[in-house]
Amino acid sequence: MDTDPREPATHELARLASALARASGAMSTAATARMDRDMPWFADLSASDRSWVGLIVHAGIQNFVDWLRSSASTPDGSGPDGHALATAVFGAAPRELAGVITLRQTVDLIRLSIDVVESHIDDTVAAEDAPLVHRAVLRYGREVAFATAEVYARAAESRGAWDARLEALVVDAVLRAEPDDSLLSRANALGWNSLGGVAVVMGASPDRRTDSDVFEGVRRAARTAGADALCAVQGDRLVVVLGGVEDALAGARSVVHFFGDGPVVVGPVTSGLGSAHVSARAALSAAHRASAGWPEAPRPVRSLDLLAERALAGDGHARRHLVEAVFLPLSGPRRSLVETLAAWFEAGGSTEATARALFVHPNTVRYRLRQVAEVTGLTPTMARDAFTLQIALVLGRQSGRAPTDPAL
Repeated sequence: MDTDPREPATHELARLASALARASGAMSTAATARMDRDMPWFADLSASDRSWVGLIVHAGIQNFVDWLRSSASTPDGSGPDGHALATAVFGAAPRELAGVITLRQTVDLIRLSIDVVESHIDDTVAAEDAPLVHRAVLRYGREVAFATAEVYARAAESRGAWDARLEALVVDAVLRAEPDDSLLSRANALGWNSLGGVAVVMGASPDRRTDSDVFEGVRRAARTAGADALCAVQGDRLVVVLGGVEDALAGARSVVHFFGDGPVVVGPVTSGLGSAHVSARAALSAAHRASAGWPEAPRPVRSLDLLAERALAGDGHARRHLVEAVFLPLSGPRRSLVETLAAWFEAGGSTEATARALFVHPNTVRYRLRQVAEVTGLTPTMARDAFTLQIALVLGRQSGRAPTDPAL
């Protein structure tokens, strides 16, 4: 009967494992003393967390003994795989501990445990057996290092997936105008710290990048600009909620290159996340249909600059804004402004023809047109502003909210 050449090695590993098992208590005590002395962050943990960390170190030492014993019974002497090691070493500790100590600190714990085991080898086993145990410790340390990386990678993936779902819920609540008491707390859980103005940016999502890459890029660019950012993709549209902004257009410019081809629209700045739905509603209206009416629009473009197109597309909020913020201020105590503006459009923008139609001096026409710009912020001599003023005049007449003017 042939003798298995592995039998002396496996018998030897089992014998060495038994010797190390008898010294495991002393090694755990030494490891705890080393943690108190060499790791300042360990003393800052709570008593409960210190207990769990100590349990991990003890499990790491004890598991080395079990791993060495198991190696004696496997055909290639390799011992359990990385998943089994991760379960053995980290299984006793709560999942939340991965958020208490960092990966770097965990690696330090593993290194400490291995150092303690190595320092006890020469006192625990015979001199002729020491090289074999040292090699086993090195192989075990490598396996545990990979197992540790696996634990933290899975925790990061799980946390990342949860954060992505939570972020999508927050952005969806903003778009649906459903702010509640939990909205800000959910945003805070994602790292949202802004207490200032909020603006919503919308545009096409990019075709050749993953959502996670785009979101990370947007957040990084927003942080560089001194803002917070929440992101979501809805259908083929990328939505970015910017916090801590004073100028909506400047904030949008910092992230515009992350959007796909086509128009990028930013809504007005609102007072906070609870009122961000106002900005989202304006941006959505402009991005969804109205932006197609101005192919030459800059990128990004403010939703306020698309008021005329939004009104023509049936946006009731834009129609009301044009009546209340443009037409009514012109048709109140200064009805001559509406009269002059209407006559100026009728005359094709000619100051002299307008003056003749109104029986006034051309300088009077020029003065009134400057007043229109001061009251509305829209300059009649600029083509885009003139178009918006014309739409406002039509909507104002249709609204019936101003006194009837025979000149109109």
